[in-house]
This record gives sequence, C-alpha cells and structure tokens, in this order.
Amino acid sequence: MKVAVSLFSIFGDTLTLVLAGGQGERLYPLTKERAKPAIPFAGNFRLIDFTLSNCVNSGIRRMYVLTQYMSSTLDRHIRDGWNVVSSQLGEFIQTVPPQRKMAKRWYEGTADAFFHNIGILEKEASSRVLILSGDHIYKMDYGRMLEFHIKNKADLTVAGLEMGKEEAKRFGVLAVDSRSRIVAFEEKSREPRTVPHNKSRCLISMGVYVFETKKLVRALIKDTKKDTEHDFGKNIIPQMLADENKLYCYNFLAKDPDKMGYWRDIGTIDSYWQASMDLIEFPPKFSLYDESWPILTYQEQNPPTQILSYEKKGKGVLISDCLICSGCHLTEAKIKRSVLSPRVEIDSFAEVSESVIMRDTKVGKYAKIRRAIIDEGVMIPDGYKIGYNPKDDAARFTISPEGIVVVPAQIHMD
Repeated sequence: MKVAVSLFSIFGDTLTLVLAGGQGERLYPLTKERAKPAIPFAGNFRLIDFTLSNCVNSGIRRMYVLTQYMSSTLDRHIRDGWNVVSSQLGEFIQTVPPQRKMAKRWYEGTADAFFHNIGILEKEASSRVLILSGDHIYKMDYGRMLEFHIKNKADLTVAGLEMGKEEAKRFGVLAVDSRSRIVAFEEKSREPRTVPHNKSRCLISMGVYVFETKKLVRALIKDTKKDTEHDFGKNIIPQMLADENKLYCYNFLAKDPDKMGYWRDIGTIDSYWQASMDLIEFPPKFSLYDESWPILTYQEQNPPTQILSYEKKGKGVLISDCLICSGCHLTEAKIKRSVLSPRVEIDSFAEVSESVIMRDTKVGKYAKIRRAIIDEGVMIPDGYKIGYNPKDDAARFTISPEGIVVVPAQIHMD
C-alpha cells in the first residue's frame, strides 16, 4: 500500500509530454500522408501506441501529446483508440498542436517544441516533467525511472541503453561515473565513447528524460536566446552539464531486466523493417503477447481471417513465421516471415516473404514479393514481382540502403 501511495504521489506531481510532431523524412514514403508516430506497426498498432501503453501500464494517465506534421492522422487515432482515461478523475490524453504563441514559427527542434509550450508547464505547475518520444518500440516502467530520479535528487535523468559502437554513432552517447552520474555527452559522434568494461559497446540516450521543471524552463529560455538547433541532445544536455547541474543516467537494461532491454528508434525504413522482423523470431525479440504489459490501440471490427485451398489443386496455403491480423483472405499462397495487416488479400499461387503488407492491400495471382513494405490500399497486379530486380524496383519505388523496397499507399500499378 505504501508503494502505491508513493507512486501516486510521484505521478501526480509529474507532467508527461510525448513528442509526436516529427516529419520522419527518412521514413518517406511511409510519412507522405501521415505523421511519423501514426505509421502502422505490427499489423494492428501505430508507433505511438507503444509509448502510450508504457504510460498507462506504468500508472501514468495524464499526458500531453505534442503534434505538428500531418497531425490529423494522429489526432484521429488517439481520439478513436485512446479513450481509456477518465476526465472525471482528472485523467487525459490531449493532443497539442503548435501554439505559435512564444514565436511566430513552427517547431525547430525537440527543445523548441517545449519552449513553445512553456504555458503548459506553468499551468500544470508540476515539480518534474517526463519527456517521451512517440516513435520508439520498447516496454518500460517509467515509475522506476522516476523513483531513481527522485532518490538521486537529479536535475535531469536520461534513460540509457548499451549497444554496439557502430550503431551508437546514430545516437547521443553518455559517459557516466560509478554512481551513474553523467560526466560527458556526445551527440552522433563519429568516434563515440565506449563503456569501461567493453570497448565495442556504448551507452546511448534512449530519448527518455525526467527534468526538474524549474531547471527545464531555465534551460529552454537560455537556449532560445542562442543560435542553436534547439535540440535536447545537441544543446540542452551539454549546456546543463556545462552549468554543473546534477545529471544522472538510468540504465534501462540494468533497471528493467524483465523487459529484456529491447528498444528500437524507428527512424529509418531499415529500422522499421528490422523491428517488424524482430516480432516474428522464435522466441520473438519483442513480444506482443505479454499479458502483464498489454499494448493498447484502436481495434477495428473485422471478420476472422479466411484461409482457402482448392481441393482439386491440393496445394493449400503455406504459412510460416508470420503475424496475420483479422479480416485477411488468403488463397493457395506461400507466405513466409511476414506481417499481414488487417484485410489483406493474397490470391492464388502468390509468394510473400520477409515483407510487411499493410491493410487493405490486394496481392494478385502469381505475384511475388520479397523484402518489401507495401503501404495501405495497394493493388499488386497478377504476376507482378517486387524485390527481385533492384534495377526495375529503383525505377518505380523507394529502396532503402539495405535493399528494402517501399511501395507507397494507393499507388496505381499496371
């Protein structure tokens, strides 16, 4: 009972804001008509569902979602799928578009988004602010991080995770002392600092922050007076270190071992595709079947998936290592290591492997798809091939550095 009261006190005095306004240029064309956090993932879900589910499962039920680019898709999803809170109990999940009150321009960086919304910080008057990103895939109990922050009397706590040196070059890298206090921070360094016990691994920032509100406001005001990129990693954290604030690192893998330390920043086509393939490993690297930590979303009303085989032909549907959502219609096809979203139709003798097929897509007879992402509502003609001839694919579609072919939504294909 004491723990519950303690956590209630912590959450009640913590304002939670989710950054969900990024354009996601490296995920184009998946972001052509939708906000990055609204990109479908794992068939039934949207990217933002994982961060919001972490909040609800942690006991956080008061959240502001800061939107900007193509915000209508995100607004609609949160309205339809996230009515799990009670306004009568003071709970809310509220989207906040750019106010353009503090400056007559759009957000110019992660920190700038918060400077625009200082009014929310003043209105809520919470002691601390939990800042999250709406495009990461992971499971995390934020209550543990908040307790760590309070115990250490930190001005800022950054969630950290160890990863390989080459991959770490894409992120902010932390250096900490024996007490987990941050002593240095480098954003996207070509030669990132490694952890003392392993020269091939680095401690990276997960983009999850707990700030003392007064310290955050002071840092935002100071940053906005300078010609910077107005970014937490590039500007705010280094400046707070220079000002000798108390910065700590919350080691996600060490503190949340039951969550397996899985974390993916879905920032590129290749990271999106790889995270999708992680779902269908056995056992999965990231499980959607953890009853103690459910992933919530808007669930459509669809009929069951139908699998047909013609008795005279006798071949049937061959399916292995897949996620298949409701409402699909599969007829004598071969489907391997793929994610099929709701209402996907795959016709006779088609082959799909290592691919993500989004909702309302139809794959014609004898078509072949390999290592591809097919966006919503695409009609793949009979006999069409995707992922087999890089030269032909490059002339028609976007291809990632790792060779993943992306077919945009609603495209007309001959």
